[in-house]
Amino acid sequence: MTDKPLSSLELAEEMIALDADTLTAADTAQLQRLILDYGAVTLCGSTQPWGRKMRTWSQEQRASGAARLIGSGDLTNAATAALANGTAAHGYELDDTHEASSSHPGAVVISAAFAVAAETNAQGRDILAAIAAGYEAMTRIGRAAISQEVTERGFHATCLFGPFGAAAAAAKLMGLDASGLARSWGLALSMVSGSSQFAHEPQGTMVKRMHAGIPAMHGVIAAQLGKLEMSAPVNALEGPLAFYHLYSANPNLELLRRKPGAPLEIHNISFKPYSCCRKFHSMIDCLEIATDKFSHDPADISKVDVYSPENAIKKHAIRRPDSVMAAQYSMPYITAATLAYGPKNYGAFESAYHQDPTIISLIDKTEAHHDPKLDGYLPERMANRVVVTFADGRQESAEVIEALGSPERPLSFDGVLEKAMPLIDMVDSEIDLPAIADAVRRLPDMTDIDDLMKLLVAASYDAPTSVAAE
Repeated sequence: MTDKPLSSLELAEEMIALDADTLTAADTAQLQRLILDYGAVTLCGSTQPWGRKMRTWSQEQRASGAARLIGSGDLTNAATAALANGTAAHGYELDDTHEASSSHPGAVVISAAFAVAAETNAQGRDILAAIAAGYEAMTRIGRAAISQEVTERGFHATCLFGPFGAAAAAAKLMGLDASGLARSWGLALSMVSGSSQFAHEPQGTMVKRMHAGIPAMHGVIAAQLGKLEMSAPVNALEGPLAFYHLYSANPNLELLRRKPGAPLEIHNISFKPYSCCRKFHSMIDCLEIATDKFSHDPADISKVDVYSPENAIKKHAIRRPDSVMAAQYSMPYITAATLAYGPKNYGAFESAYHQDPTIISLIDKTEAHHDPKLDGYLPERMANRVVVTFADGRQESAEVIEALGSPERPLSFDGVLEKAMPLIDMVDSEIDLPAIADAVRRLPDMTDIDDLMKLLVAASYDAPTSVAAE
């Protein structure tokens, strides 16, 4: 390993060189799982209030193009589709996660790749390579920034690192060379953003849903302008006033490198079986153990003590959330809703449940504690420990380091299908999930991405519906 940090241009060269022929069978299988998960999650998000607002905004742009909005099926241009679909994909706290960069790459990268692929008539195998490169760029750039410190300063990692991943995927599909991608990153440098203020304002949370759509759109625009040879810095990451100088107090640029023989970062992705902040998925697994698979009456629980890393406490303590996002970000609410209605009742985060007496009672019985030992597992693992005290004085405890869906406990293709079923039913039970799964399996040989995209449409999308307000 060299002492010389990897430059932006060298990283760009690596991303451009990552082509379909370099993908292994394991790489392709993982990409197919990620894409199937993305499709189901984005369909669900497209019908939420924020997803519908993005559809309305898209219509108001009156943009023409070949890129399709998931859910409505509307056609628009690539940048607009990337924003709308990225927002939908990040729209219900179910999108995939990269722990070491504290980010959600799939919602950003796949949204950008599919949008650009539609306009460039890309082959399926090239789309897979572009997505792999997008994940690689976004997660390694985020990892080197030391994401824990970045998020501690108030930035939201997905929105901050996302433009670089989206630009990498888009640039590959547009045929840019390494210098063109480096130039696109220089353009993206002036587009990065993402404040976590939403975590402190329960009624100001809808913008968080956009934190995958915004970088997806910016990455597409950056690559489009890069292709037009709009000049920009090529030392976007390491320059004296570049990304790491501005956003990271103690970056480790050596982490930009891929270790010899190491798998692609797509294999370090966690799937989210529960519709809440990833930091608390291992907590939910703990609750399942401590309550013998949730077999106890919630009324028999007198106290729940949750022990977490420090970063899981500071921004996640709201006890009376009044938006879906705030509920999905609140440790006490997640604990209570899970104990009351189970871990996969996605509707329990809707506003109709926020005053539920069982949930309120359990929230008031839940206490957060910092366990310094659990800090040691960060950033790759988000561990939690719980102690449940029952009315008869008995206590049950559990500690989980590797949450369900993590790389160490991954979801299979069939496991992703199982997750997708209730999400599809929430949208439109007539959506053909087996056909979607078959199209994903055929993606390496697909010649038109719309063969998949046209399946990710709900015929009932414009039917009168009642949706919860954020």
